[in-house]
Amino acid sequence: MVKRIIGYFLKGLLVFVPAALTVFVAVWAVTKLDALLRDLLKVDVPGQGIAITVLGIIAIGFLASHWVGRWFFSLLDSVFTRVPLLKLVYGSVRDFIAAFAGERKSFDKPVAAELAAGGPKVMGFVTREDLACLGLPGEVSVYLPQSYNFAGQLLIFPSERVRPLSVDSSAAMAFIVSGGVAGPA
Repeated sequence: MVKRIIGYFLKGLLVFVPAALTVFVAVWAVTKLDALLRDLLKVDVPGQGIAITVLGIIAIGFLASHWVGRWFFSLLDSVFTRVPLLKLVYGSVRDFIAAFAGERKSFDKPVAAELAAGGPKVMGFVTREDLACLGLPGEVSVYLPQSYNFAGQLLIFPSERVRPLSVDSSAAMAFIVSGGVAGPA
């Protein structure tokens, strides 16, 4: 009887803890962001800071889709890419976001790459198929996201050691980030 209760408790933990932590983090992040935005925008209605931010982002997207907005944001881009410290932060964030959501998506080619001939393989995404610009013709760059972490490494492989995977990019990312627990079945 005690073993069964302990088993139920452990199964309950497996369901409750991930869900509770996810809800807690989401509520905490939204609450903090909303409070910050309400303070900055000097409004008192809860949720209004986030609503204004979402509408503002939509408006920026609308402007960036038209020639005047493209011109303005191109000018802003050139300023941010010339200031030494801003250049590093802005360029990295811009390129990372563009890799997932931009017109030139980079994480759309999941691959398995051999670390050594006949040896272990790593899973990642080809980000460049030609590295002749670096003096490495016939080599490709592969980004390796880390499991349970928001980081990764970029490795360079001979193209013949990289094999495309027939799986959706989002499923491959879920598989990698979860340490092989989630994703394709």
